[in-house]
Amino acid sequence: MKKIYLDNTATTPLDERVLNEMIPFFVEKFHNPSSIYLSGSEIRKHVENARKKIADFINALPEEIIFTSGGTEANNLAIKGIAFKKGKGHIITSKIEHLSVLETIKYLEKKGFEITYLDVDKYGIVDPNDVRKAIRNDTILISIIFANNEIGTIQDIKEIAKIAKEKGVPFHTDGVMMVGWEKVDVKELGVDMLSFSPHKFHGPKGIGALYVRKGILIENLIHGGLQEKKRRGGTENVPGIIGFGKICELRKEEMEKDKEKIKKLRDNLENFIKENIPEVLILGHPLKRLYSISSVCFKYIEGESILLNLDFEGICVSSGSACTSGSLEPSHVLLAMGIPHEIAHGNIRFSFGKFNEEDDVERVKEVLPKVINKLRQMSPFWEKK
Repeated sequence: MKKIYLDNTATTPLDERVLNEMIPFFVEKFHNPSSIYLSGSEIRKHVENARKKIADFINALPEEIIFTSGGTEANNLAIKGIAFKKGKGHIITSKIEHLSVLETIKYLEKKGFEITYLDVDKYGIVDPNDVRKAIRNDTILISIIFANNEIGTIQDIKEIAKIAKEKGVPFHTDGVMMVGWEKVDVKELGVDMLSFSPHKFHGPKGIGALYVRKGILIENLIHGGLQEKKRRGGTENVPGIIGFGKICELRKEEMEKDKEKIKKLRDNLENFIKENIPEVLILGHPLKRLYSISSVCFKYIEGESILLNLDFEGICVSSGSACTSGSLEPSHVLLAMGIPHEIAHGNIRFSFGKFNEEDDVERVKEVLPKVINKLRQMSPFWEKK
């Protein structure tokens, strides 16, 4: 049975060209870039060359890129970095942030920082005017996600950044789902900080970056050596950095071509679902949405049951419900959008990558209606309908 992977929002398969670029840095080019002898200096050149590629990918300066262990650490560094620098104050965020932002902010809330959690509309959109109204004299940071990882909705980050700048408030965006899929230009957007990670766009895991605009001061989270210009201690993940640079180079060349193909696959599946399966709700903004994500609620059944049945057929997807992680609550993102609990529990997210093909969608179209019909026949809620 062919395995079909449609969970590219969780992580993506590594591009083989990236792997080939990384392999020498596990073996013969293993030296520590902080070493002052020739071999170490040569590795340092490779690291800085990769940093230039990554910076160029988002139109930043190389010195504005801080390497981290991934998107989660980058979000922590941005938010805690500002908070610890200021010591106290007010932070604005939204109710649909990734948990690496929400949990970080909840931690700061326990430490005495005041937080405003902004509502979103039925599409998961933050109203920039709500951001403006929420800003106070003691506001020290605004952090709004760029593209939501569950529903794909894209925020008006440029407008929010403009508002933040007018008020003199640092602005951070979690760009982990956006970078690598759509063009991101930090100068054009006007953001002060942006988090991103290559494993979300066919690069390696265990590496990420935080863009910090020149002039923005943040407190360090990891102390130790002098790496990253004293901003993050610890020996660099050299193979990861090399792979990061390579995938940014490749995506810059291939992103637009892949976009057309991936959007076609997603639209094919969504159109099939709408036409062939009753009682469904496709989430996210109809236009302001990532082309790689399709989030669908199948009414009267549980998302994790759909996921397990599809897995049995060799199809990997994810459920918007948090039940599989031990919580009885459905996704906080869906609830913030006003989706009722009983509908939110039936959520499935299909997410596509550059290695998906039409055959993958055809297989889902063959299996999915049977799975939904079987589960609904077993559901007491469907019987009552």
